[in-house]
Amino acid sequence: MAYTINRYSGATLVVVQDGTVDVTTDITFVGKNYAGYGEIQNENMLFLLENFSGSSQPPKPVSGQIWHDSTNGKIKFYDGTKFKTTGGAEVSTTQPVGLTAGDFWWDSGNSQLYTYNGTSFVLVGPQGAGSGLTQMQSKTVRDTTNVNHSVIAATINDEIIFIISGTQFTIDSTDPANAITGFDVIRQGTTMINTTDVTNGITSTNHRYWGTASNALKLAGLDASSFVQSTPGSATTFSEIVRFPDAGITIGDQNDLHVYIENGNQGVIANEVGTNNVIRFKTSNANSVQTNSAIIQSTGINPGSTSTYTLGSSIAKWSNVWADNFQGNASSASAIKFNSADYAGDTSAIASTTALRDGQGDLYANFFRGTATQAQYADLAEVYATTEEWPVGTVMAVGGEAEVKPASVSHHAVGVISAEPAYLMNSTAEGQAVGLKGRVPVRVKGPVSKGQPVYAWQDGVASTIASTGLVGIALESSTSDEEKLIECVLKV
Repeated sequence: MAYTINRYSGATLVVVQDGTVDVTTDITFVGKNYAGYGEIQNENMLFLLENFSGSSQPPKPVSGQIWHDSTNGKIKFYDGTKFKTTGGAEVSTTQPVGLTAGDFWWDSGNSQLYTYNGTSFVLVGPQGAGSGLTQMQSKTVRDTTNVNHSVIAATINDEIIFIISGTQFTIDSTDPANAITGFDVIRQGTTMINTTDVTNGITSTNHRYWGTASNALKLAGLDASSFVQSTPGSATTFSEIVRFPDAGITIGDQNDLHVYIENGNQGVIANEVGTNNVIRFKTSNANSVQTNSAIIQSTGINPGSTSTYTLGSSIAKWSNVWADNFQGNASSASAIKFNSADYAGDTSAIASTTALRDGQGDLYANFFRGTATQAQYADLAEVYATTEEWPVGTVMAVGGEAEVKPASVSHHAVGVISAEPAYLMNSTAEGQAVGLKGRVPVRVKGPVSKGQPVYAWQDGVASTIASTGLVGIALESSTSDEEKLIECVLKV
């Protein structure tokens, strides 16, 4: 009859048939009537007695099984997934896996203990970094009067960097075990390494306190009273005149700006470094924006930006300004200098004055003499009376109720209505300017080619149909059948 092997929980582990053995687990289960069962039973008892002691874990564990890890000298149990250390920590150089909250891990590589919080490992101690001791240490140090003092030493890689002490004392350095490298007098508070009594408390190496100190007794070994002091929120006040020799002072990391005295009593402000150097004058405007008002350079004095700043004002005027030449615009002038004489302005035709327009915009003179070498516009015109305002380019002939009218095929054209004549005769008469000579735009109907004559045609409009009323020669071409303005040389 087969044996049914049940776990403590009541669950069936294996069924061992008669005359057989089962090796499902790390111990052997013997079936009924199996010959030689004694040795097996004795070995099973031995395995249990020694807790499967060995360097490697049992290959067929069941939950709750105990294993003696002979390599690490640890008793471990199988939790159904892995063997876990009982009553101690997991030992390895790398983070173990499969731990639960509260388990420990001893980092054998760094000799540090960690606890697992369920998510990550938290260092229990000891803290340390580098190849040597790196931590805050409590120490007892003996002074030269054989009195012990309790201090805290900040140690980095076996070197004490600073010492915190509640009292001041001199270390008894005659005893090598008591001496501390870089320290002789330990002061009340914090003492940096290499801050010895012989240097008057000045650190001889680059060890420093980095940050903001609320107060200091000395600066560069001198008492605070040796320096100019200011009151917070107010300007520094000198009780006496501050004097410098005639050599003056320099400002800038290259001594750029030099303020000094030359020739015994002449004050000088000089920018002495580089080429094309300048001195700028800056002030804040009404919006508290800093502006560059003036620049002094080798070529003269210039404004900080063009057309921005003013020299003087309506209420703060210079008495006299002397110069050989003034370049720019003046809002007013009492006279214009020509050669050595001053010519005042006048609206009348008065000798030795500058001609000015009067209130009506007219300019008066007895004669205008000279030669006109050019004109802005292109035609000579004269004002003729018309019955109505005709458009620019209308071809005109003599006749009608007024002096001229729009020309047709049977008329002799006398000119073309001009918009901007170069010279206008009879300018004060009423009527319209009629171009007589030159080039003007002409109203033309139908296609026209450059160089083709145009003639009076109908109601002041010209065409290329030949007639007795030659108007001019076209200066441009057009293929349009509609009326348009064509630039022409007048031949009337």
